[in-house]
Amino acid sequence: MTGGRAGRPSLRDALATPETKRRYVRRLFHTIADRYDLITVLLSFGRDRAWKRRLAALAAIAPGTRALDLACGTGDISFELAARGARVVGLDVTERMVRLAMEKNGVRPHFSPEPEKMGSDPIFLVADMMALPFADGSFDLVTTGYGIRNVPELAPALREAARVLRPGGAFLSLDFNRPDGAPVRAVYLTYLSIVGGALGWALHRDPDTYRYIPATIRRYPGAARVTAIMRENGFASAEWLPVLGGLMAIHVARKAVSA
Repeated sequence: MTGGRAGRPSLRDALATPETKRRYVRRLFHTIADRYDLITVLLSFGRDRAWKRRLAALAAIAPGTRALDLACGTGDISFELAARGARVVGLDVTERMVRLAMEKNGVRPHFSPEPEKMGSDPIFLVADMMALPFADGSFDLVTTGYGIRNVPELAPALREAARVLRPGGAFLSLDFNRPDGAPVRAVYLTYLSIVGGALGWALHRDPDTYRYIPATIRRYPGAARVTAIMRENGFASAEWLPVLGGLMAIHVARKAVSA
């Protein structure tokens, strides 16, 4: 195994298999949790919140919509959905992220995973989006921001999201895209590597901390292929909408109304 900083595996080795990626991602997001909101602002040119509001608007939420926000981080999308009338469960595998989300807007800790107990404030849970603690068809809407690129395996994660959706329910995902054009992709990944490395060193004394993002984009299928994978794993329809000229993407998928 190629050595990384302080004996840790290199990014290449850390992302080589689903299991090594799982371990690396869990450690990484625990490390960056307290800087997460700052980093999303810096790497998105301050547009991250606007993109999340666009995702919430596309969900066309009706009052009382039961929503599950996967890889919720510090809760931005969860709070946006709740403000539009949804009853929201936010879920993340990183306990520190969940604690930070609960501290926003004075949300009290509430670890009941039962959708029927959801109120006007989001409920936040520590759980793995690869193995959701909910019954089939529990939610009208599932969302995620920067979630599907980080899972150990994409297809099983999509099947799990589809499982907890009611028939006809919608899945919306915001994430980085992998541009098709080689020149654009090269410039994009170089920018993220340089800026990510500088931020990683300044904030954590480890340049690989945010170089993880371009490393995962290099291995990401890209928005068009992800759309096809959604259709192959539980969704009757799927499309993607370009964001920031296609450097980012919002996916909108829907589960079949009936089997």
